[in-house]
Amino acid sequence: MEVGNYSVGLDIGTTKIVAIIGKKNEYGKIEVLGIGKSKSLGVHRGVVNNITQTIQSIQQAVEEAEVNSGLKIGSVVVGIAGQHIRSLHHSDYITRPDSEEVINDEDLDKLCNQVYKLVMLPGEEIIHVLPQEYKVDGQAEIKEPIGMYGGRLEANFHVVVGQVSSIKNVGRCIKSAGLDLGNITLEPLASSDAVLSKEEKEAGVALIDIGGGTTDLAIFKDGIIRHTAVIPFGGGVITEDIKEGCSIIEKQAELLKVRFGSAWPGENKDNEIVSIPGLRGREPKEITLKNLSKIIHARVVEIVEQVYAEIKNYGHDEQKKKLIAGIVLTGGGSQLKHLKQLVEYITGMDTRIGYPNEHLAGDSDAEIASPLYATAVGLLMNAVESENKGKAEVKVKEELVDEGELVMAGHEEEEHQQQNSAKVQQERKSVFDKWSEKLKDFLDNAE
Repeated sequence: MEVGNYSVGLDIGTTKIVAIIGKKNEYGKIEVLGIGKSKSLGVHRGVVNNITQTIQSIQQAVEEAEVNSGLKIGSVVVGIAGQHIRSLHHSDYITRPDSEEVINDEDLDKLCNQVYKLVMLPGEEIIHVLPQEYKVDGQAEIKEPIGMYGGRLEANFHVVVGQVSSIKNVGRCIKSAGLDLGNITLEPLASSDAVLSKEEKEAGVALIDIGGGTTDLAIFKDGIIRHTAVIPFGGGVITEDIKEGCSIIEKQAELLKVRFGSAWPGENKDNEIVSIPGLRGREPKEITLKNLSKIIHARVVEIVEQVYAEIKNYGHDEQKKKLIAGIVLTGGGSQLKHLKQLVEYITGMDTRIGYPNEHLAGDSDAEIASPLYATAVGLLMNAVESENKGKAEVKVKEELVDEGELVMAGHEEEEHQQQNSAKVQQERKSVFDKWSEKLKDFLDNAE
């Protein structure tokens, strides 16, 4: 199968690395062709802290995906998260030279590029600039200003900022693993593409993605992203607490959590006991499930309360900003028993578990439709989209060239083609594409 017929998403998490190969089928759904996963070594709370180990883990996941699908992986779309990510709100404006001319893509690009010039703290870089709503000559709440007339174009932006060194390290790992970096996307944005419906984004929803090292939050209202946050706790700290509290090794703590763990201590009776084999000839340990649930409950409450504080920061208490669709939980940590009920109890908001199966083809493996793979599926969707956008641009170029052949001959034809291809290149690139171009230059210069 030739390269370009499929796309690849790579989720570099704290506990696992997932490479997922897929393409769009004729019904517009994502058909997964192969998946590979490996234990993530060298990533701590979403940040790469050992490059050599991370490269090995990436290669392992990529090789497994290649073997499963029989395809060769070239370029990947990768997700970025970690405690260094923060977001801020910013308003900016441009004054147009001629208010009688229609507002076009170039004006919007000019405004977006102006935000990229914001002065950040030392060692920080802007990852995404996401426009919220526009104002034209003081007329507010405009979602799409293209085609309108006006002299002053204003916009509110949601700006996502990350640490340069962390972004560079991810880029280095991808390069050293023998892959090309296609796009970089904020992980909560990727997860939201995979598990949220259009209606939910319109009504107002908070997506909570509980991973191994971090818990990511993305809030949508009126179909626009309003707030993002990364909380530096995830399923890993719960395992750590069980390990300390029960004096057992990490592997046993993880098994206990997955098999018997519950976020609601009231569910377990006092006489429910699980026995854990002792180390090298020592006596087995007996742990009551009630105690286990108490340990889990204490940490989960802490994580949920931090997320809820972020939701309140956004302004959920105000009538206009109310999140009608409530909360959607996803990620590996969302599979903890009774977590949905606990989140509803703490926040008082409707809650559901988000599965990425809506966008997957019907014959997809049931395992991939698990919340565990929400981010990976979202990254694959992002990869497929940018692949299709690239193809569409190539097609436009070809059509324009054909037209040129019909209309002109010789020197005129050449000139016509040049003008048309220039026109195509001027076509508006998405903010993501621009940012990945900037990042690629940045990484190449850093080498």
